[in-house]
Amino acid sequence: MTKMTASLRALVAGAALATAPVAVHAQEFINVLTGGTSGVYYPVGSALATLYGEKMTDVQAQVQSTKASVENLNLLQQGKGELALALGDSVKFAWEGNADVGFAAPLSKLRGIAAAYPNYIQIAATVDSGIKTLADLKGKSLSVGAPKSGTELNARAILAAAGMSYEDMAKVEYLPFAESVELQKNRQLDATLQSAGLGVASIKDLSTNMPTQMVAIPAEVVEKLGAPFVVGSIPAGTYEGQTEDVPTAGVMNFFVTHEDVSEETAYQMTKIMFENLPTLVAAHKSAASITLDTALSGMPIPLHPGAERYYREVGLIK
Repeated sequence: MTKMTASLRALVAGAALATAPVAVHAQEFINVLTGGTSGVYYPVGSALATLYGEKMTDVQAQVQSTKASVENLNLLQQGKGELALALGDSVKFAWEGNADVGFAAPLSKLRGIAAAYPNYIQIAATVDSGIKTLADLKGKSLSVGAPKSGTELNARAILAAAGMSYEDMAKVEYLPFAESVELQKNRQLDATLQSAGLGVASIKDLSTNMPTQMVAIPAEVVEKLGAPFVVGSIPAGTYEGQTEDVPTAGVMNFFVTHEDVSEETAYQMTKIMFENLPTLVAAHKSAASITLDTALSGMPIPLHPGAERYYREVGLIK
């Protein structure tokens, strides 16, 4: 038998390596569902996606801009996202299966992660429109957010509690926050109703570019609505030219996932969020209202076992 040359030995060794099994870590994917880029969901969701990508092993995380609450919850049910932000009333309707607002059947796969921060129903009108009260919206043009979004559901509820409907408006637009403001700046829209955290970028943009009137939602209107709505206030100075507190309605947002997300992943998502709250506050000041003390407040759906594990670990659940 002739001796194997050095080059042949190298060739054989290379072939053996090429056919040997290679240990590969499966990469997990986390898609964080948010809302329009000019709202609050998007910067908070972006900060979370960055944290998950940095702090979770073998995880690729991204943020997705959507039409917000209703779309987010339907996407979770379909397994097309792992974490989403959504308004409390939308979560409740989704769990029950309310076809009128976009849920053809109960979304039984939804599971809770944590209460987030309250949204405030913020109605911003151009001063030129002459709108100062809810009643003044009659005969005017109003944008209410994307059809069947959480904001649009809030708009329907607020107007109904005030004894009005879309039929009372001269025109109703179903536009995202930033597009609504652009129409106002171009004198093509009188008012916009936006359900968002305080200091939302779109209304800040409007108030710095033209005289803006924040329209009050009186406490008696909010009380007619009942849970999950609560009496709230937009503090003076939140927007340019706003010299007084403005009464309004608040409704809690929630972080939501679904039952097919593993316990470990849901545990890590919850833990990393609460251990890095300053990062979320840096993304948007509304996140300052996210606290461990209120994490379970008003949760309208069952907790994910992974989130429950974290809350037991920190003593929130005994």
